[in-house]
Amino acid sequence: MNAPFQNRVGTRDPFTAFVCDDATADMLRPVAVEHGWSPEKVNKGGLRNAVQSLSVSASPNILFVDLSESGDPLNDINALAEVCEPGTIVIASGQVNDVRLYRDLVASGIHDYLLKPFTVDQLRDTFSHAQSILSGPRGEAQVDKPHVMTAVIGVRGGVGASTLATSLAWMLGEKANRSTALLDLDVHFGTGALALDLEPGRGLTDAIENPSRIDGLFIERAMVRANERLSVLSAEAPINSPLVTDGTAFFQLQEEMRNAFESTVIDLPRQMLIQYPHMVHDAHVAVVVAELTLAATRDTIRILAWLKSNAPQTKVIVIANGVPSGGALEISKKDFEQSIERQVDIVFPEDGKLAAQAAKLGKPMAEVASGKMAAPFTQLSNMVLSHASEDGSISQAKGATIEKASLVGNLKSMLAKKAA
Repeated sequence: MNAPFQNRVGTRDPFTAFVCDDATADMLRPVAVEHGWSPEKVNKGGLRNAVQSLSVSASPNILFVDLSESGDPLNDINALAEVCEPGTIVIASGQVNDVRLYRDLVASGIHDYLLKPFTVDQLRDTFSHAQSILSGPRGEAQVDKPHVMTAVIGVRGGVGASTLATSLAWMLGEKANRSTALLDLDVHFGTGALALDLEPGRGLTDAIENPSRIDGLFIERAMVRANERLSVLSAEAPINSPLVTDGTAFFQLQEEMRNAFESTVIDLPRQMLIQYPHMVHDAHVAVVVAELTLAATRDTIRILAWLKSNAPQTKVIVIANGVPSGGALEISKKDFEQSIERQVDIVFPEDGKLAAQAAKLGKPMAEVASGKMAAPFTQLSNMVLSHASEDGSISQAKGATIEKASLVGNLKSMLAKKAA
């Protein structure tokens, strides 16, 4: 944990635990022995005893602490941080099943939170991951390129959000030279893997069923590699199996992808905003994909208002997708912009031939597109990186700005002339 260093007499033990009940102690001791740790280091007393003991002794490399008797787990963990030396890996357990608590605990510095009752296998996996962190440094992929997280949200079904999410992920990987993860959260009908001619595998469904198993090794094994710089986590869950989760798995996936990749693109179905609002909290950019119809206009207004209230720190890009060139529009671009009270950032013209060709080849549209049809994809990638770097924290690598701004400006001019 990130506590101030305190000089204490004594060397650091590899492992210490403070538990509240005999059942947890009896489960911990044999697992501790398996890892070469002393079973006598499993103490009773829970978090209160942990704070008292560590205030006068050196903290261990790995600390297991039971929060079952804690009335305010977050405050108590912060008190523990004050007495823990830097580098201590803290694993907590408790009985509160709340994704917000999990999120706050991870943000405060703990490594993992095991919900009681947990299994011996879950305990082994958590300890093994903790040991792997101690034995070597974590990936440093994002030292030069800090992580960029983008959520792509379609205001209605069929507006092409998944198509654009796949293309954006490909652009960030191939053109901006970033290791990129595409997380397709349409668990039953997702097309992220299909669009790249891949089998989705069971990684996403396994993660939802067993959130405690999600770690760096899980990400490495579960994700399907599309190419050298792009990996996909998608699913085709049986439609008779409803999605049952409190959202912990999704948050943990975000955390691990942040550690393993330089960019994450989340294909986020709009209903997920209602069920799991925390999914957008850490996104640098939200790409809102709409079409120029009355229904899409209504839903764009609602989603933009939601984002303003629930994720005010997230930059928003509004896309009008599949805009026909002949002017046969249900609502004009001007009326659409007046209704949503902001400008459309990017217009993607309708091109059925390009979409069909990409589908037949099993490639994202951005890879197949050329000439004028490629320009909006370039603009989207550049805008995402530009928005994410506005605070100066994200530096684009050489060649990350794929086209000059003048090309984008020319494209806007051409589209404006066509609309006129």
